[in-house]
Amino acid sequence: MANFLNSDFKSTRRAFMRFAVAAVGLSSLRRFFPGNEVFAQANSSGMPLPDEPVEATMKRLFGNRTISSGEGKIKIELPQIAEDGGNVAITVDASLPVTGATHVSHLYIVADKNRRPMLAKFSFTADSGRAFASTSIRLATTTDVRAVVEMNDGKLFAVSKNVRVTISGCDLPPAG
Repeated sequence: MANFLNSDFKSTRRAFMRFAVAAVGLSSLRRFFPGNEVFAQANSSGMPLPDEPVEATMKRLFGNRTISSGEGKIKIELPQIAEDGGNVAITVDASLPVTGATHVSHLYIVADKNRRPMLAKFSFTADSGRAFASTSIRLATTTDVRAVVEMNDGKLFAVSKNVRVTISGCDLPPAG
């Protein structure tokens, strides 16, 4: 019985050691094949990138599509003065449909002067009931905050509101 257990242990140990050596060998091959790493931020159209100007963010998100005024369609609630930029309440309510042939598919919140302008993206389905979002955002400085609604047919509607920030809630973008 002792020999049986001892031989089983040795074969299990050998199998583990073979697996460990193979794993280390495969992981070391990465240095011979550079460029295969995945950088999700660099290629994903919805991910915020550091130090990206708001114009570049808007172009990355919406291309050259025209953004129409959302006055009367989108209601954005923000304080006029945010005493703490680290915690600013925002509510966006769109009176546009979330069902039917033309409906709301996404809502973006963008702060013009933040280091990373795109703050949030919400997706809506027919089960959402309505295009409504309420959250807290961080603002670096006094800025315009935009709510952009994207319809399933590609149409864009936006409203903005200026918020005066007394104490910064995040890093400021580099000057220049």
